Amino acid sequence: MNKTQLVDAVAAKAGIKKKEAEAAVNAMTEAIAEALKAGDKVQLIGFGTFDVKETAAREGRNPRTGETIKIAASKRPVFSAGSALKNAVN
Repeated sequence: MNKTQLVDAVAAKAGIKKKEAEAAVNAMTEAIAEALKAGDKVQLIGFGTFDVKETAAREGRNPRTGETIKIAASKRPVFSAGSALKNAVN
C-alpha cells in the first residue's frame, strides 16, 4: 500500500473527503517525524512504537575497490509492532 492508497482507505473508513484524509495522514507523519527528531518516543497503544536508535561509528569496505572507509555514527528510526498489531497480522 502506498500513500495514495492509504489516504483512500482512511477517507473511506472515516467517511471524510480525500483532501481531509490526506491532511490527516500528512499531519500524523509530520508529527511522528518531529517527535523522533526531538528524541522522543511515539507509542501508539495497540499499534506499535516509533523510536530512534543510535548506530556507532564503524569501518566498512568499498565493494568496488576493497578500500577501508569510515562510516560515521548516525541515528535511525525504528518501529516495534505492538501485540495487537501482531495478532491482527497473524
